[in-house]
Amino acid sequence: MDTIDCELVPIVRREVSMAITLNHTIVPARDKEASARFFAQIFGLKYEGPMGHFAPVRVNGELTLDFDNADSFEVHHYAFHVDDEEFDAIFKRVQEAGIAWGSDPWSRENRKLNSRKGGRGVYFCDPNGHVLELLTRA
Repeated sequence: MDTIDCELVPIVRREVSMAITLNHTIVPARDKEASARFFAQIFGLKYEGPMGHFAPVRVNGELTLDFDNADSFEVHHYAFHVDDEEFDAIFKRVQEAGIAWGSDPWSRENRKLNSRKGGRGVYFCDPNGHVLELLTRA
């Protein structure tokens, strides 16, 4: 049997912006509809009820979070780049809802904002324990 001689070719990485966008992701939850309503309320979005198997919340023109029931799941981290006005509105709803918040993923209850990259950032959890992050500078 002949052998094939393979030579590794180095990969050249270019700093090119590609037209790739995230269309949707599945967010595991103990109660998909309650989780979708919570997310929509805190972020000032609409939840229009279940669609097929999922409880979807449209975040913007390109991204939908599809909440789905799961008995067990790992906690996820979802970060949202928002402008200053959106940050103020969402953060106000977090505070009004009595949700613990903090400056980083390890200090989600220290009631401090971070100032990374000259902006503002905050972390808080949804009812399923997923870590939600708002940041004004990415």
